[in-house]
Amino acid sequence: MSDPGGKQLAPTPNSAFRFERGAARVGIISNPRSRRNWTVDLERKIGPGVLAAAPTTNEQLVKTLRSFAEQELELLVIDGGDGTVRDVLSAAAGIYGNDLPPLALLPSGKTNALALDLGVPVGWSLQDAVAAQATGRIQTRAPIEIRRDAEEPLCGFIFGVGGFVMATELAQGTHRLGAIDGLAVGLSLIGAVAQTCFGSLANRWRVGERVEILDYQTGETSVRNLYLLLGSTLQRMPLGIKPLGKTGAGFDVLAVDAPPRLLPVAAAAIVAGREGGWLQRLGYHHGHDIPPVQLKLERGFILDGEMFPGGTIDVRTGAPIRFVTP
Repeated sequence: MSDPGGKQLAPTPNSAFRFERGAARVGIISNPRSRRNWTVDLERKIGPGVLAAAPTTNEQLVKTLRSFAEQELELLVIDGGDGTVRDVLSAAAGIYGNDLPPLALLPSGKTNALALDLGVPVGWSLQDAVAAQATGRIQTRAPIEIRRDAEEPLCGFIFGVGGFVMATELAQGTHRLGAIDGLAVGLSLIGAVAQTCFGSLANRWRVGERVEILDYQTGETSVRNLYLLLGSTLQRMPLGIKPLGKTGAGFDVLAVDAPPRLLPVAAAAIVAGREGGWLQRLGYHHGHDIPPVQLKLERGFILDGEMFPGGTIDVRTGAPIRFVTP
């Protein structure tokens, strides 16, 4: 449906849309289910000559991105949270390949870790993003790519197995109570540590998960019983916590052996950015710029807040993506 000004709103743009002569070729994908979009009309976020859509299914999202690709956008704006970014990047991988235009984020979801990492504030507008793009304010982040057989890859920025799956379930509970972003992360960490420390050895938080790891570089396979596996390509995490130690541009991980030892003390050191030394001797292992690996998981994994089935998956660092930032 289009309004009289020519702005295509939802669910996908039509082929009749044309950009104004000389104007920036900008398209926006808005998630109407994102928390901060519940009471905001998409028309209020866009100006004349902007291609816009609010897809609500993956099929609509794919159609939208294909239409956007035909328009040769100079800027693609994602209006949503981390899950919306994951869905857009995953769908775009098979459409744009390595020709993805610069992206801008309007953080409107329950969690916006990528936006926080890039320094994009809540309330940043489409007009702010267009102005920033015109002055060349760009940062790059490489996503995590997760592949399974012949399926299109999933692309995201925070990956977790084991205890991270259960901690995410706690975070979703805090969302229902109204906690978002850093507050939800903090409450989830406290809950996870409490559940682990006060449970018996048979407690599901402590028993861990069997993970088989194939390092494609060396060809070596190892089997680990892990309490938690956390990985990310972000350089800064919510609340200023530093569970991955000294982060870089690649894929950083924290792997914790099960059952975790001296967890309250270790957790305090880890969120402060400590790594190696006594932590490693206790079973808290950090790794940086991790090469491609194959994981065989008994249970599921989390990617940017959503649970996906386990099994055999390939995990690697994807090509850097350009983001327009303040």
